Amino acid sequence: MLPVDARLTQSSDFARATKSGIRVTTQHFVGYLYISPVTNDASAKCGLIISKAVGGSVKRHRVARKVRHAITPLIPSLPTGSLLVIRALGQDGDSNLETEISELITKLISRSHKIAMK
Repeated sequence: MLPVDARLTQSSDFARATKSGIRVTTQHFVGYLYISPVTNDASAKCGLIISKAVGGSVKRHRVARKVRHAITPLIPSLPTGSLLVIRALGQDGDSNLETEISELITKLISRSHKIAMK
């Protein structure tokens, strides 16, 4: 379970992250990372988008639990005040989601550092 202060709950924040954030795609996920230009000490917020293309209700909830479990230890590594949204694509089996999520977040952070250096 994500900590309460790390949950992305507002639809405007989801829209901001998906429309204006950095995007990275893997086999099963698309990750969006929006880094706020205003420097604040708020913790990073995370949200999930899991559509019916993933599968039935049981499968969608299973994927959501696995993704939340994989994200939780990585929240401190995200920039402060950032918004992270992970969109699940159609799943073709039980792959190792935790390693794919950690690779996705690592790619997002490295790409954000590259953009910040410009």
